[in-house]
Amino acid sequence: MKSTVTNPQVITRPKTFLSLLAGAAVLILMIRGDALAQTFIDLGNAASFGVLGAETVTNGGDTIVDGDVGVHPGPDVVGFPPGIVLAPYTIYETTTEAANAQTDLTTAYNNADGQTSTSSVTELSGLTLVPGVYTSAATMSLTAGNLTLDAQDDPNAVWIFQAGSDLIVGSSTQVILSNGAQAGNVFWQVSSSATIGTSASFNGTI
Repeated sequence: MKSTVTNPQVITRPKTFLSLLAGAAVLILMIRGDALAQTFIDLGNAASFGVLGAETVTNGGDTIVDGDVGVHPGPDVVGFPPGIVLAPYTIYETTTEAANAQTDLTTAYNNADGQTSTSSVTELSGLTLVPGVYTSAATMSLTAGNLTLDAQDDPNAVWIFQAGSDLIVGSSTQVILSNGAQAGNVFWQVSSSATIGTSASFNGTI
């Protein structure tokens, strides 16, 4: 049975490109099938955040965040600069805004965790996936090639990836959106930690 997470560590917005936070706890086989019954996940107050941590958020390089950066209960956010938060976004350290976002993030995480798996997959490299809920009991990896998400001309198509342990995305790999797929409809529910390699082109919300 899956456990309910009470303090998700990090959320990354669609199209946000991170060089990824040190210590953030941060093709062609075609799998076909009918449109699946997974549902969109509302991020609520967390939707504006590029990075949201429960403990200290530490930036380790020349990161550019296209979204708010927050931490709650904290205590703080470090490494900005050299990291940059693009306007009009800001940094929230142990504020009401960050607390409200954490509450909604917990709800969103548990929503993603509770959705019924439709397929098991561990290595995503080289796959083209239609909408669905894809689950790995342990680490989920994208390390040896690209992943293509095919919406089949449905702009409302949703993908949910449930990683029982870590998510590892290799350097220079890509998550490619195809046939109307939207980054805002891609959700990565990671039980442990997420690592995204340098120069990776990553889409979705972690």
